[in-house]
Amino acid sequence: MNPNNGPGVGLTPTQTAALLLDKIRRGHDYARGKKEQFRRRASVIKMLTLALSAASTILLGLHRWTDLAFASVALVTALAAAEPFFNWRSRWVLMEEAQYRFRRLADDLEYLVASTPADDLARPGLDAVFDRYQAVWEDLSRSWLEQRRESAPSSSA
Repeated sequence: MNPNNGPGVGLTPTQTAALLLDKIRRGHDYARGKKEQFRRRASVIKMLTLALSAASTILLGLHRWTDLAFASVALVTALAAAEPFFNWRSRWVLMEEAQYRFRRLADDLEYLVASTPADDLARPGLDAVFDRYQAVWEDLSRSWLEQRRESAPSSSA
């Protein structure tokens, strides 16, 4: 490998496949971590909203606690307004899809390497897998930006 040409230059197809598989697995791990983070946040918001709604209904029936009940209703309203802005559930689903696509891509690459003799493993097949890898990131980024644009306040009044 020529150190003047940077990393990855001059790798054999087998080495390139191993490098690509590592990148795919890191993408999968990233998506899995984000999915879990977004799932937890979506679940906390949903459970908190449910608990506060139930508590405020019960407290409204107890005439001495109406002030606390109205405070609970105000918190439910604030959570309901914040939830679409952060859109945790949609982000969770987005990462679930990316995780699936990375796993599928890793499976396809592993099969390609396992079913092809090392001498016959060619760049075009690896390039196609790399193009699909790039497409996963492009789709993920595009969807992420679209979601952020949708939650932005409208400037037309």
